[in-house]
Amino acid sequence: MHQERAILVSVLIFLIFRFCTCIDTITLTRPLKDGDILVSNGETFAVGFFSPANSSNRYVGIWYNKVSEHTVVWVANRDRPITNSSGILSIDETGNLVLHEKDQSFVFWSTNVSRVVNDVFSAQLLDSGNLVLFQGLVNKEVYSWQSFDHPSNTLLPGMKFGLDRKTGLNKVVTSWKSSGDPGVGDYSYKMEFVGPTQLFLYKGMTRIWRTGSWTGHGWSGVPAMTPNFIFNVTYINNNDEVAVVYLIRNSSILSRLTVNESGTVERLTWHGPDQRWIGFWSAPKEQCDAYNHCGPFGFCDPYKSGTFECDCLPGYEPQSPQDWYLRDGSKGCKRKVGTQMCEVGDGFVELARAKVPDTSTARVNMSLGLEACKELCLRNCTCMGYASADISKGAAEGGCITWYGNMIDARTFPDGGQSFYIRVDATELGT
Repeated sequence: MHQERAILVSVLIFLIFRFCTCIDTITLTRPLKDGDILVSNGETFAVGFFSPANSSNRYVGIWYNKVSEHTVVWVANRDRPITNSSGILSIDETGNLVLHEKDQSFVFWSTNVSRVVNDVFSAQLLDSGNLVLFQGLVNKEVYSWQSFDHPSNTLLPGMKFGLDRKTGLNKVVTSWKSSGDPGVGDYSYKMEFVGPTQLFLYKGMTRIWRTGSWTGHGWSGVPAMTPNFIFNVTYINNNDEVAVVYLIRNSSILSRLTVNESGTVERLTWHGPDQRWIGFWSAPKEQCDAYNHCGPFGFCDPYKSGTFECDCLPGYEPQSPQDWYLRDGSKGCKRKVGTQMCEVGDGFVELARAKVPDTSTARVNMSLGLEACKELCLRNCTCMGYASADISKGAAEGGCITWYGNMIDARTFPDGGQSFYIRVDATELGT
C-alpha cells in the first residue's frame, strides 16, 4: 500500500513538474501546435499561431499576453505563411526549432543553427519576450539561438540592437508589408559603422532619416532622449559588439519601438486605463527630419518664422539661388565667393543645439578633448568642422569628431542636440 502511494506521489510530482516547466517551453517531446499557446513565466508575453487582420494565413508569433489589443512583436515565418491550421513548431533531431505541417513535407522556417552532438534542447519564452533555444533542460546559460538576435518590426527593452563582431550579425528591424502581411516590408532600421556609429531608417536602399551620432546621453538627432528619458540607455562598443540597449526604468510600463509599414519609427507605451497604445515619440515627422533635406553644407531649422527652413552653414551660400527661392534646398550650399581658406585667421563658428552632420565621412579620436580637437582640425586644411564625441564626459574628456568632405543632414532644435563648430575664413569670422 505504502509502495503504491509512493509511486502515485512520484507520478503526480513528475506531472506537476512537467506541466510547470512546459507552459513556457518547447521540448523534443512537446511541440507547439496550431491552437496551443505558451505563456512566459511572468505572463507578459505569449507565443503561438495567429492570423493578421483580414488574412487567413497562419504565422508563428510572439505577442503581449495581457494587452487587450492584439500586438505582435515578433514573427518567425514572415515570408512563408502556412495556409491551414496544421502547423507545428517543434525541435528536430538536429536541435533546431522547425516550423512545418503535420506531414513534415515542407519546412516553413527554421533556426538553422549547427548541431551540438549528444545534447538535449529546449526552447523557452522568457518574460522579456525573447524566445531562446537552450542547449539542455537544466543549464540555462548556454543557448544556440534567440529571437532577440533576429528582430521583426519591433525592439523590446533588453534587446541589443547593433553588431555582434564575433558572428558578424547586424540586427536590422524591418517593417511589415501591411497590417495584414507581416512579410519583410519596404522600411528598415539599422546601425551603421562607417565613421562614428549612427542609426539609419531606409526605404529600400534610400536613406530617409538618421538619428545623428551617439553623444553619451543619446543620439544628437533625438533631443527627446534626455537623461530623464523613460529608459536607461546603454551604448556598448568593445571587441565583441557595438550595440545600444534600452532598459525600462519602471517595470510596470510596457513600451516598444517599432518600424511601421508607413515608414515611421515610433516609441509606444501601453496606457491601461484607456486600453490603447500611446505615441511617446516618432520620426520622421517634419521636413527637417528628411535625410539630407537641405543638401551639402546646408542645415535645416524648422522654427524659422515665415521663411524657408533651409539655411547655409556659416561661410556658405546657396548653390542655386533660384532653387532656394523656390524652396528647394536639395542642391545645398557652396563656399561664399572670395573665401580664402587655410590662411592666417581661420577659425570656427558654433552651431548650437544641433544634430551634427552625417558622420560617415568623419573621424573620431577619443583621446582628445574639445580644445585639442579644434587645434587638430585647424592644422588640416581639409577639415571642415568638429564636435565633441561624448558630451556626457565634458569638454576635456569627451573625445573628438572631425569632418572632411561634404557635410550633410545637419539641423537645429529649440532644445537638445549638441554644439557643432564650422570652419570659416578670417573674413567670415569677423562678421
